[in-house]
Amino acid sequence: MTLFAFGRTIWCACGTRVGLEPRVHTVDTAAETRFSADSMLARLARWLRLLGFDCAYDGGITDAELVRRAVEEKRTILTRDRKLKDEWWVSNIYVVESEGLREQLREVIRRFDLTRSIAVLSRCNECDQPVRPAAIDDIRDRVPSQVLEIHHDFSTCPRCGRVFWEGTHAARIRRVVDELLAES
Repeated sequence: MTLFAFGRTIWCACGTRVGLEPRVHTVDTAAETRFSADSMLARLARWLRLLGFDCAYDGGITDAELVRRAVEEKRTILTRDRKLKDEWWVSNIYVVESEGLREQLREVIRRFDLTRSIAVLSRCNECDQPVRPAAIDDIRDRVPSQVLEIHHDFSTCPRCGRVFWEGTHAARIRRVVDELLAES
């Protein structure tokens, strides 16, 4: 049993792949869609976070750890590694076919029907936590003075403490989202 934990498979001497029947059930679609991206999809993970989706990413973990965490946390694994689906008989692995970032975003948005769930800049793009509104007095010493003169709405990440405001990058991100949605 330990050998096949979390859906692991092995090659038999006869040349076939063996393992236990998949014990992991498909992620509940009624709940929030949560992802884990493998090391090949770092940019996709960051952009999914920018769009407001919970997407765990750790470029230094093994496939076994990625699968274990995704199963325990009820996440759908996003990967470009076609072998991962054969090596791990887990029902919540999705192989992203597209190579370019925009195409990957479009593919994942379509596949998981995420259009209505997009919440731009609602999560920390570094540590994946939902951001919270912040009072100017609480962040004054962590933001350049010229930013305080221009902006009045700020958010912070409760985990890493980063401060966010809608600068020029926000307009660019919203433009990309609008283009993606128009193409969908």
